[in-house]
Amino acid sequence: MYTFLPENITPVRQKANKVQKSIIGAIILGLILVNTAAVSWYYYSVSFRKAERLKIELLDLRKDGFIIRNRQGRQVFRLAFESGVLDLESCSKYRDILNCTRSDKGKLNFFIQKVNPKDTVMCYRVRWEEFVADTEVQHTMYLDDAYWYGGAEMSTQHWPIKLFGYQEPKPFVTSDVYSFRDRFGGILERYWLSSNAAIKINDSVPFHLGWNSTEKSLFFEARYKESPYKALPGHQPFPELSYRVCVGSDITSIHKYMVSRYFNKPTKIPSESSFKYPIWSTWALYKTDIDQDKLLRFAEKIKKNKFNYSHIEIDDMYSETYGDFDFDPVKFPNATEMFAKMKEDGFNVTLWIHPFIHSNSSNFGVGIERELFVKEPNSQLPAMVQLWNGIGAILDFTNPNARDWFQNNLKRLRTKYGISSFKFDAGETSYLPEQFSTYQPLSDPSMFSRRYTEMAIPFYDRAELRVGYQSQNISCFFRIIDRDSVWGYELGLKSLIPTVLTISMLGYPFILPDMIGGNIYTNGTLNPDRIPDRELYIRWLELSAFMPSMKFSVPPWLYDQEVIEIAQKFTQIHATLVAPLLLELAGEVTNTGDPIIRPIWWISPNDENAYKIDSQFLIGDTLMVAPVLDPGKEERDVYLPEGHWRSYKGEYFQSTPVLLTDYPVDLDEVAYFIWASEETVNTKY
Repeated sequence: MYTFLPENITPVRQKANKVQKSIIGAIILGLILVNTAAVSWYYYSVSFRKAERLKIELLDLRKDGFIIRNRQGRQVFRLAFESGVLDLESCSKYRDILNCTRSDKGKLNFFIQKVNPKDTVMCYRVRWEEFVADTEVQHTMYLDDAYWYGGAEMSTQHWPIKLFGYQEPKPFVTSDVYSFRDRFGGILERYWLSSNAAIKINDSVPFHLGWNSTEKSLFFEARYKESPYKALPGHQPFPELSYRVCVGSDITSIHKYMVSRYFNKPTKIPSESSFKYPIWSTWALYKTDIDQDKLLRFAEKIKKNKFNYSHIEIDDMYSETYGDFDFDPVKFPNATEMFAKMKEDGFNVTLWIHPFIHSNSSNFGVGIERELFVKEPNSQLPAMVQLWNGIGAILDFTNPNARDWFQNNLKRLRTKYGISSFKFDAGETSYLPEQFSTYQPLSDPSMFSRRYTEMAIPFYDRAELRVGYQSQNISCFFRIIDRDSVWGYELGLKSLIPTVLTISMLGYPFILPDMIGGNIYTNGTLNPDRIPDRELYIRWLELSAFMPSMKFSVPPWLYDQEVIEIAQKFTQIHATLVAPLLLELAGEVTNTGDPIIRPIWWISPNDENAYKIDSQFLIGDTLMVAPVLDPGKEERDVYLPEGHWRSYKGEYFQSTPVLLTDYPVDLDEVAYFIWASEETVNTKY
């Protein structure tokens, strides 16, 4: 049946009670919460997947840089991208490679690849390549609270590295840092090591280095524009910044890995006598005034004062002009007889040599005719440069003909007079003209230095070089740049240990710390007394006795009998205590690549106190040296790392590590300590 209602009557809707309203509200709220949770979970999942996509093992990539943590989760390396910001949406991950194809500036090739770890070390390859010519790529590495070492020989050398002021990135190429003190030195490598990590810049990078001391950072920059680096023929000048970063359990194991992976090792060992006995140079005493009579008197006084000798080194201007491969007949009227006399007296002799041919030399015309010189760009004319004594040209050691011609002249000298070897001076890129061309194009100008070091290979046993770049396999002594006769860190006595340690960590084990007492100059001005301060000379002598080789140029007999006796004492210590250990370690270098002169942290890699020590060093793992380096002092603080140590005075220390404050060291002493094994505990040195 149907029920009919009158038309004027409206049905009344029944109102929901409070309970029903609560239920409906709860359902709606629940739906909102579920939806919100679903959306949140979706975005969380996407973010999580992206985060995982931008992470490789211990490395986290961000749009503006990356960080690396150690196994314990502590941040140990931090780097920022300064020349662009990555578009993370363009990034993808395939196995152990992160790849990104865009930045905020456009297309690029960027990747980070994990390198299979070895033992306790983990490494990452990083590459940022632009596709726009004449631009730059810059990354900033933050030193943070770590202690960093390496890079280059510098005029003011500290260990660990100390940054001063602000420096825009400048070419990281070899320079004569004595003459150009705001540049990098003649021995350098693109390698830095810290208590947490290490970084090696690839050889292909047009590399510039700058820094900011305020934020404690280094600037790594790749560019060709307004730079001595040149793109190889047929290649666009697209800058590429690529490097490897390695982290590990401790600083020593990181360094050992980096050396085994990236550095060559010497293949031979220099002459035993160069390790055992002093080299005697004519430079500081005679400068360019050396002649036959002075040389013979010099040799006579060495013997008269009962000093041993590896060899005598005849320095600058024994020839008429640069480029003459023979003796000046006025200065050396009887050179053949002179060398016969030297040989009879037991002296080996080496000669100072360089890559320059003076315009007045008869060989200048030979070089032009045979095209042996570095040339002007797009020209057959030699690129003329200012030399130490005039104007001349530079031999082009990328040219096989120039290499053969130079070495044949040296071999002829060796045969004619019985010359033992040569002191190869100069070779830095700072002596090249601003614009030049070579037989083989040099994309990296420091490769000129590398080619020059190869000239020493046939004469390796008593040869010395003062430039080194990718030259660790050259089995010669590498000499640090000249020192002024001063106490401080700018080319002074205090710079000696930091410089030797730096060069050691760059893979050069055979280091010659140059002339005892310095070159008689103070900040470029000749000392009016023509000899270094007496106390400075003695302390310099004592330190040198514990270096791989000793070199006298200012002879001890210019002072007094006490100085002569101190010199005799320490040359004897060097020959009997130090040299046997040096030769043992030199024999291991060809296999291990480990440095001979080592920082204190080498045997105590987790001791933060050891990271900061710049006035002590180790010879191997067993002989620790702590010389006095301050004027007027006959005491010093000595830090003994963990272990048992026997002092040169016979004291035995086993409660270590310990700082010995105001440890007494007389003027005729060097504080040194022998690692005391069970066999040596009762042995006195």
